[in-house]
Amino acid sequence: MQLPYSDKLNIGHLSRLFANTTNCYKFFWFLAILKSVDGHSNRFSFEALINEMIVEAWYMVTEYHLSLGPIGSSDNLEEVIKYIFENYHISSSEKREKILDFLSTTEDKKIKKYKSDLTLNVPYRLQAPFYDEITIERNMWNSTKEYLTNEINRQSKLIYYFVTASGLGTVIEVDKCWAEYFVQHNEILKCWTQLKLIQYLQKRNPSVPGIADKIEPPASREIERVRKYWKLVLEVDPSIKDIYGHFDMSEEVISVDHFVPWQYVAHDELWNLHPTTKSINSSKSNSLPAWDIYFDALGNIEYRAYELMSTNDAVKHEYNKIAPYHLNNQEIRTQLYSVGLDRSEFKSRLENVVKPVYDSARIHGFNEWIYKGCKL
Repeated sequence: MQLPYSDKLNIGHLSRLFANTTNCYKFFWFLAILKSVDGHSNRFSFEALINEMIVEAWYMVTEYHLSLGPIGSSDNLEEVIKYIFENYHISSSEKREKILDFLSTTEDKKIKKYKSDLTLNVPYRLQAPFYDEITIERNMWNSTKEYLTNEINRQSKLIYYFVTASGLGTVIEVDKCWAEYFVQHNEILKCWTQLKLIQYLQKRNPSVPGIADKIEPPASREIERVRKYWKLVLEVDPSIKDIYGHFDMSEEVISVDHFVPWQYVAHDELWNLHPTTKSINSSKSNSLPAWDIYFDALGNIEYRAYELMSTNDAVKHEYNKIAPYHLNNQEIRTQLYSVGLDRSEFKSRLENVVKPVYDSARIHGFNEWIYKGCKL
């Protein structure tokens, strides 16, 4: 992806911001700057930018369970998010404004310490590609922050400079020309940074699907077609029960559940979707149903719908309408929905599709769930 040209700025240096990046901090620091520069103010405190970093990474850690740091090592950004999530019970899908409000008002000393630790390197090292034109000795990185900021401030053509040096109260000022460039090309630069971040996250979460869909806050999902499909199936066969509580759904306003949570799979494929009640779906949230208890029931309900496709023209018609949107893997579509499968073969094939995804989600921290009001 090529960055927009400027005859005033060194875009070549900008394009190398994330070269050889071994930690996530540069991505989130730069995204925080892009988010903050609005054409009016070019000055930002360390704490304000760190708060933006935390919010930017919030959903990746709490909602999608992504690892931000190198495999096998801790990451301060991931750790502070988990600390807040576990101790202050802020929702994984909370609005960014409320998270920012919490971060700007909390006096929790541990959170303050996390924030301070996040400022130790990235504000100074982000601009390393520009230091090709700057004489900064390697041992200077271990100097006092005051000395380091003074040396950096003596240089020209940088993205930003240090106005004051006072811990989390340290203020940077984005160069006017760079600020104008960031405002003018904000969406392109954001997409470029996110692309680099996706590539970074894929290396650190190699078995996680759909990472490109997990760098933004959760969006509403288009599963109304699937809801209509299952509503028809239930009308044709009212004896079908909810797989978790064995409830009759013929009188319920049904809710479509992702057996393996959407927060992990990041797709709406038909083989992972089934009807349940709204209250049960809300209770399950983004947890994993206990496999030994619920998979057999999932297999039975999915097979019943498969059977009806062969015997009921209305169900077959509805299936043909949703398949192009909710069966995007042709191999799975052929494997699971070919004609003439008996119950045993269908459930075996379904297990071969679902179980590896289920096991991977469990490894990545999705908790097992059992419905407490179950009629089992």
